[in-house]
Amino acid sequence: MKTVTTVAELRTALAEHRRAGKSIGLVPTMGYLHVGHMELVRRARSENDVVVASIFVNPLQFGPNEDLAIYPRDLARDERMLTEGGIDFLFAPGVADMYPRPIETVVDLPKLGSELEGAVRPGHFAGVATVVTKLFNIVQPDRAYFGEKDFQQLQIIRRMVEDLAQPVEVIGVPTVREADGLACSSRNVYLTTEERRAAAVVPKALDEAERLIAAGETDPAAVEKGVTDFLRSEPLARPEVVALRDPETLEPVSEVGEKAVLLLLFVRFGTTKLLDNRVIAPKSTRLAKVA
Repeated sequence: MKTVTTVAELRTALAEHRRAGKSIGLVPTMGYLHVGHMELVRRARSENDVVVASIFVNPLQFGPNEDLAIYPRDLARDERMLTEGGIDFLFAPGVADMYPRPIETVVDLPKLGSELEGAVRPGHFAGVATVVTKLFNIVQPDRAYFGEKDFQQLQIIRRMVEDLAQPVEVIGVPTVREADGLACSSRNVYLTTEERRAAAVVPKALDEAERLIAAGETDPAAVEKGVTDFLRSEPLARPEVVALRDPETLEPVSEVGEKAVLLLLFVRFGTTKLLDNRVIAPKSTRLAKVA
């Protein structure tokens, strides 16, 4: 594995592979890697000739009161993990490499990016879309890999690629979970021992939604209230987003049961935000599995 820190160096390193017709996979990250990231690496390694992972804590996607300054970083540890994962290049630029001047050009999806998590983190998804577009321009990958845990982010990137005709195949990779079901996240290290114990309520809330729908509840608002109440039964949990949406468009749904629905959760424990989601199959599919 070769670690590269500048745009020019990475472009030069990849040019030979591109001329040889080799496929290139990209795994964009903000570092402090965990097993979920390594599953993205595994998928990319299995499907491409050359794999690039990026580590860049992107200031554009952090609000003024968010955790940019204390976001966990350990480049040496990440390099060891990526070497073991068999990637070819680690792109680890600094802010001055990615944004040598204050940035004037922003990629924004004003509707998709202002809903759900975007409603409580204004500007976040414009920062995500901008940095991902820049990474796509730098690496020019054939495929890029993103975790399904950040489902809204994944759908925003897919829509961005479609709208801008970016020649990249966006691949979503299923969420990797810890033993108690909590989704793996770099931010889990922020949780105190008590908060970490309490955070197990988040994946259980996904199960509660499944239970409510299986029991015959068809009103989205009733399911959302039931899940919110379930989360609030844990004193340390502060649900900020509990929403049933269409899995493709992220639009609100009028009824639950006949089509697949997406449950999105955004829950805070202390100062730590945790995201999770589940696509719940339509009633007909569930009945067919039972039969």
